[in-house]
Parts: sequence; structure tokens; C-alpha cells
Amino acid sequence: MARLNDCRAMQESIMLKGKTVVLGVTGSIAAYKMANVASMLIKKHCDVHVIMTQNATHFINPITFETLTNHKCLVDTFDRNFQFHVAHISVAQQADCFLLAPASANVIGKVANGIADDMLTTTIMACEAPKIVAPAMNTHMFQNPIVQDNLKKLEHYGYEIITPAAGRLACGDVGAGKLPSEEVLVSYIEKAIAKPKDMKGKKLLVTAGPTQEAIDPVRYITNHSTGKMGYAIARAAMLRGAEVTLVSGQTSLTPPPFVNVIPVVSAQDMFEAVRDHFDEQDIVIKSAAVADFRPADVSDEKIKKKDGDMSISMERTTDILQYLAGQRREDQFICGFSMETQNMLENSRKKLAKKKLDMIVANNLKVQGAGFGTDTNVVTMITEKEEKTLELMSKDEVADQLLDFINERI
Repeated sequence: MARLNDCRAMQESIMLKGKTVVLGVTGSIAAYKMANVASMLIKKHCDVHVIMTQNATHFINPITFETLTNHKCLVDTFDRNFQFHVAHISVAQQADCFLLAPASANVIGKVANGIADDMLTTTIMACEAPKIVAPAMNTHMFQNPIVQDNLKKLEHYGYEIITPAAGRLACGDVGAGKLPSEEVLVSYIEKAIAKPKDMKGKKLLVTAGPTQEAIDPVRYITNHSTGKMGYAIARAAMLRGAEVTLVSGQTSLTPPPFVNVIPVVSAQDMFEAVRDHFDEQDIVIKSAAVADFRPADVSDEKIKKKDGDMSISMERTTDILQYLAGQRREDQFICGFSMETQNMLENSRKKLAKKKLDMIVANNLKVQGAGFGTDTNVVTMITEKEEKTLELMSKDEVADQLLDFINERI
């Protein structure tokens, strides 16, 4: 079981396997971060090539990148000690993604205006793969209207621009201009090339995690949901190009990047968030463990302990799926989840019909490796006419299988 709990880490490590990433490093004090980026990509089984401007070599030695990547670090366009192929064309054609980071104002200006006068600029001009630019410079340089115009020009030509981080810069100024963390840079690469963009143009809403129903200011009623399944679905859909909204109960998970996260607490909060964003969605996947009941009266003060038993009067919460059934458009796809401990298929089919769902994902809490808190799951995907049971696998793998199943039916 311990081996299965490591499967998410294993899957993430091979998401970029076989992909070629070119890193363009320019003259900036932040150039040192790119050694960590190269190392992280190598650990994800990427083939990494590094191209540096001459100025960048004053901040970090090309040997560092050569040691990490096992490829010659390219600096000189006319290097005679390189393979016979025209170098900038060869590398550009291999690339699945080109990350220009840190991107100085000088190189941003060159690329934006079609100037190709060194190995880096000629290669990025010849590259047809997705191109990502991470500006890093003094705050006042970054805010200069000329630099901003050049960045807008690059965006117009299809380059993705990473917003610089804000903080204290190497020069002592405080403001925007810092190169984001290595993890952020790698996340942009993953978003660009980790998965085929078969959900591009789709809007998808996912609910995840538990709800908390207050008893008094100190206590609440909740369940064991951790939100892992919903977060895995949101991340997988984002990597496949969907515009994702994640309505999340209180969890300890780090939200997936590039996802619109709406935090909620109670079942009523979740209902209102889903209701407010429902009309614009193409797909809704309700994987949250929403409370069916809540205390009818919530005390303003802590309820004091006293002799004898205590009872709490409960009332029904709003049934979100039932509400959606009455509001949906014909072209919307709605998928629910069913957590059962007995008669899983029978009870799930009843829920499918009653809530007028297109699909329901059923799992049995008593099956080893399924349910709350684990990194794995065992599910059965059910439609009116179909049933497909998946073997034990990571929740990331379940998420992809689920999205494949939905894609084939919309």
C-alpha cells in the first residue's frame, strides 16, 4: 500500500517524460535560479537545452548547465565546436517549449522587435513551440512604458508572459521585478506541454472537500473528506486546457495553479458559489462531500457542558445537484459522486436518475485504497447505459480517466 501511495509523485515525475525544454538565460542576477529549474526538469525526465546570452555568463558559468543537462550550453552563434547542424535551427525544432527566464529588458526588446543577433534570439525566433517569458529587472525598468509595450507586443504574438514577483530586489528597491520561484516557472512549463489540450475552450467547475456546519462558535459538524479527488480533477482539467473553477471546502491542500479557487465553509456557502457560477460552465463535477444536514439553530455562544444527554435538532441542507437538475441547459454535462458503504451500484444508479445526472462516479468506502484521505481510489463510472470500473490507481490517474470518459460523451 505504501508503494501505491507514492504513485502520485511517480506520475508527476513522468508527466514531462520525453519532452524537450529549451531554457533561454539572459544577463540578470536571477540567472542562478535557472540551475534549479534545469535540475527540476531533469528529475521530471525532460531533455533540457540551455542557451545563454554573453552577459548571462557573467552571472552563472555555462559549465553548471552542461553538468546538469549533459548538453553543451550554447552561447556563441558561430561556435565551431558544435554539431554540424545549424545550431539555432536544430534546437528550435527539437523544442516542445521555450522558457526565456530571467528575461532582461534588453532581450525582451530585441525579441519583440524582431532583432536576432545572437544564439538566444535567433533560436527563439526560429522556434514554433509554446514560448514563455519571465521578466526580471529593476522595478522602474519593468514599469517603463517601452518595456510594457514590448511585453504587450510579445503577448500579441502568442508569447505567455509570467508576471514578476514583488518584493525586495537585488538593487535594494522594493516592488515588482523579481523572477518568480523555480516551482512557479516549472508549473508554467507543465501547463504548456504536460498534456494534450483536448479540453481547450471548455469551462469546468469542480467542487471538492468537506463542508463544516456550525453548532456554536467553537464546534462544527463535518466529515473525513480531504478534497484530494476534486483537486486532482481540477489540476488535470487545467493541464488539458480547460478554464477551471474549483469550489473548495476547508482543506490542508495547496490549490492547483492556474485555477480559479473559491473557498467556502458550509453547505450553503458551496450552494451559493456553485449557483453563481453554474450558467457559464460546460461541465460540472460535484466531488465534494457536502453535508446533508446542519444544526437547525446555531448558538451565538459556546454551549456549556451540563449533566445528562444533549440533542441537536437538524435540518436539511440545500441539495445542490437537485437544484442544478432544474436549472441546467441541454448542452451542459453534470457529473456527481457517490460514496457508499453498501449496495454501491444500486444506490448510485438511484442517485443518477433522481438528480438527472449525465454520469455518476461511485466508490465504496470499505474497499481498500478507496475513499477519504488516500492518494488512490477505486471507482466505477456510471451513465444511464454504461458502467466502467477502474482498477486501483492514483487519484491523478482516476482524474484523467474520468475526463477521458466525459470527453468521449460531450
